[in-house]
Amino acid sequence: MMKQLVSPVLLLILFLHCTRTSGQSSAPAPAPAGPTNITAILEKAGQYTTFIRLLKSTQMDDRINIQLNSSNQGLTIFAPTDNAFSNLKPGTLNSFTDQQKAQLVQFHVVSSFLSTSQFQTVSNPVSTQAGGSNSGDFSLNITTSGNQVNMTSGLTNTSVANTVYTDGQLAVYQIDQVLLPMGVVRPSAPPPETPKPKTASSDAPSDSTPASVDSSDATRLCFPRNPPITLSFAVAVAAALPLWL
Repeated sequence: MMKQLVSPVLLLILFLHCTRTSGQSSAPAPAPAGPTNITAILEKAGQYTTFIRLLKSTQMDDRINIQLNSSNQGLTIFAPTDNAFSNLKPGTLNSFTDQQKAQLVQFHVVSSFLSTSQFQTVSNPVSTQAGGSNSGDFSLNITTSGNQVNMTSGLTNTSVANTVYTDGQLAVYQIDQVLLPMGVVRPSAPPPETPKPKTASSDAPSDSTPASVDSSDATRLCFPRNPPITLSFAVAVAAALPLWL
C-alpha cells in the first residue's frame, strides 16, 4: 500500500524537476517587436503635443518611421517639449511657411544614433537632416560638460534634459528649448540697390560750354525780341535820308 502511494508521488516530483530543468536550459523567446513609431513613442512619454503635430503636418513622422523600419540607419531626435514651444515669441510657428516648418523639424533630427557617451566625441558642426551645416544656415554644435550635453544653433542655447527613448537604433532626447536654425529665422539679405542713371549735367564739367544751344535761344541771340531804342532810331533816319537829299 505504501509503495503504491510513494510511486505516484515520486513520479510527480521527477516530472516537475525535469520540467524546471528544461525551462532553465533554453531562454524564453523574445516577444515579436512591432514597427518603431516615433509619434507613438512621444505620445507615450507625454508633453510633446506640438512637436507631434509638426511631425505629422510636415509628414516627417512617416519619413522617420520608414528610415527606422526599412534600414539599419540610426537616428537621434531632439524633441522639444510643449513648454519649449510656449517659450517662443507669439506667432512664431504661424509665421513659418510649410517648407520652413519642415526644415525646423529636420533640424532636430540627426541621421545617426548617438548615445549619451558619444556626445563627448561628436564632430562639430553636427549634420542634421536639414543640411547646410557648413554654410552656417543649419549649424548645430554640441559640447559636453561632465554629464551635461549642451547644444547651440547660433540663436538657441539648450541642453539635453532627459532620455525619452533609446533602443540602439533610435535615441530620443528631451530638450527644453526649440532649436531655431539661422536658415529659418534669419531674414533674407535685401536685394542690392540698382544704381541710378547719371544725368548729363553730372557727367559734364561745371565750366564746360553746352554742346548744343536751343533754337529759341539762338533766335533770341541774333534777333532780340526787344531791340534797343537807339537801333530803331538809326534805322528810321537811314530810311528818311534819301528824301532829304
